[in-house]
Amino acid sequence: MTAEKLVLGLTGMPGSGKSVVVKVAKILGYDCVAMGDVVREEAKVRGLEPTPENIGHVMLQLRHMEGTGAIATRSIPRIEKTKTQKVIVDGIRSLPEVEEFRKHFQKFKLIAIHASPETRFKRLYHRRRGDDAPDWDVFYERDMRELSVGLGGAIALAEYVIVNEGPVAVTKATIKAVLRKVEQKWTK
Repeated sequence: MTAEKLVLGLTGMPGSGKSVVVKVAKILGYDCVAMGDVVREEAKVRGLEPTPENIGHVMLQLRHMEGTGAIATRSIPRIEKTKTQKVIVDGIRSLPEVEEFRKHFQKFKLIAIHASPETRFKRLYHRRRGDDAPDWDVFYERDMRELSVGLGGAIALAEYVIVNEGPVAVTKATIKAVLRKVEQKWTK
């Protein structure tokens, strides 16, 4: 177990604002490990385009072949190699992943960010990353896939929840306040 690092897990539905949390955390001195990078890299190794369908298929296949905590297990060495004592892990999708991190990091906390489906779809549609949904049907399908692996359970059991429906400045201020609160508990 690695007791020295403060490891914050970040969960939320696609488009909820995880990248905003990461940006604020980096400003506050956190390193970031993105669990989605593990899946995207595996898709690349397999010669697959980073479409929502391919990324989703690889995610499910890794979990089926290596266990429900597979992405977390593959992420742990990346966390251990970070240079700072504060790390945010972007993209937790299930309670088994949370448990995997808790086994390895004594000071692990889970933060969820939430936004409505309509808000999230608009964000993803305008973001246009390779694995973002081009239309509502693909968006809905991705949401169902994410929920099927346990994302809702991780969100429901997060120690901290940030609602991201308003102006980005308000959300950033809320994120800073939550991160400071977690850090105060960490230093005690």
